[in-house]
Amino acid sequence: MTKVDIIVIGGGPGGYLAAERAAGDGKTVILIENRKLGGVCLNEGCIPSKTYLNSAKLYDYARRSAAYGVITKEASLDHQQVMSRKEKVVNTLVGGVTAKLKNYGVKVVYGKGSICEKTTDGIVVEVANAVDQEVDTSTDASTNTVADTEREIFLSDKVIIATGSTPIIPPIPGLREGVQSGFVLTNREIFEIAEIPKALVIIGGGVIGLEMASYFAQAGTTVTVIEMAAMIIPAFDQEISNALLKELKKKGINFFLSSQVTVVKHEAGGQGGVVIYQKDEESFELAADYVLCAIGRKPVIEGIGLEKVNIYTEKGAIVTDDYLQTNVSGIYAVGDVNGKFMLAHTAYREAEVAVKHIFGKKDFMRYDAVPSVIYTCPEVACVGKTKEQAEAAGMIVKSITTSFKYSGRYLAEVDKGNGFCKIVVDTKRDCIVGVHMIGSYVSEMVYGVTYMIEAQTPTLQIKETIFPHPTVCEVIREALFEL
Repeated sequence: MTKVDIIVIGGGPGGYLAAERAAGDGKTVILIENRKLGGVCLNEGCIPSKTYLNSAKLYDYARRSAAYGVITKEASLDHQQVMSRKEKVVNTLVGGVTAKLKNYGVKVVYGKGSICEKTTDGIVVEVANAVDQEVDTSTDASTNTVADTEREIFLSDKVIIATGSTPIIPPIPGLREGVQSGFVLTNREIFEIAEIPKALVIIGGGVIGLEMASYFAQAGTTVTVIEMAAMIIPAFDQEISNALLKELKKKGINFFLSSQVTVVKHEAGGQGGVVIYQKDEESFELAADYVLCAIGRKPVIEGIGLEKVNIYTEKGAIVTDDYLQTNVSGIYAVGDVNGKFMLAHTAYREAEVAVKHIFGKKDFMRYDAVPSVIYTCPEVACVGKTKEQAEAAGMIVKSITTSFKYSGRYLAEVDKGNGFCKIVVDTKRDCIVGVHMIGSYVSEMVYGVTYMIEAQTPTLQIKETIFPHPTVCEVIREALFEL
């Protein structure tokens, strides 16, 4: 049994950053990962989707370049080249994480990590199928069999759980069988299909579903999105949701809102099948080559020994406080596994707070200013509260919606664009509490307003700040003069 200062279970954004920060401050750290370093974000989520979407955006620009005075030959999108570039980007980033952990002296052990018990000597963590190299990721981690007898036991006073999340597969008849047959895809398999399908049905109108809809629609697939709610991205501002829906429809994506999938049927012995959905008590049928299940994700809390030390969970997630502590002293949980905000950048920040708390440094987690971005074309970026949320919280607010067409740069660079930003201000405290934007560049603008919300910057101070011109972000400053 090896004793170390900190054990981290999970090598995604929250896990590997926690390991880096802890080792950087001189602690001995063991990082346990069941699949590949980088987790879902680097391998099957954030990064692969961005490479796909960037290719789609360039293709879209090329097809519309004549409006900007640039005449090109007929453009085409090579999906094989897109996949190849995606692999190169992912491998580069995963390699960077691996090298950084090595430089910090973090020992990485590949295998299934789980908590065994808490003793007077520390917290005991077992790694099943333990090896010092990556496991085979061509199949689900649960099917990997790297010498069942190879187990390692580690001991530490501090454990950080960062096991992430997994796709939700609801009990829709035929859905789970479709996953097993390859007809139904999740965020993992969608990046493995080598040919552009003729027809793709996406269950779920959230971030994952819309980003994949954007890419495949640009690539020539007939894409249909089925969403139970009356709007896409239901957690976002409704005005933003409606604007994005309008833009995506222009790109040929079909939407069926307030609709529920009731059956998924895969053609026996062949490719493709049908999706049956219900709207207003009437059933409809759609043929598809593939179905993408993008309903949402759930924390990975099973099989990691929570019950052995009586760690509290609620609604399928580990309960944590403002320092990311669980109810068990010495055990922390960061990232998707605590279910607060399933975003990589939230996991990064939570990892920092947890490590600081372990070191006795003052810091705590704040969730009032967590930005969210959708990398469709146009992009969507939001942070803070909507007007309705702010009013429900008892705030007296004013909001202003300003078109990006007031920006010289936006008008020069985005032909026929309809981007805008919506700013929500708490009039009592005279500070911004929410910003919601749609249009080009908003993914790079949102950090600025995130800081304004976090710092509770007075609107007068923002008005007196010099914004660069011509930029799109200066619209935020100008909008405040309209309140």
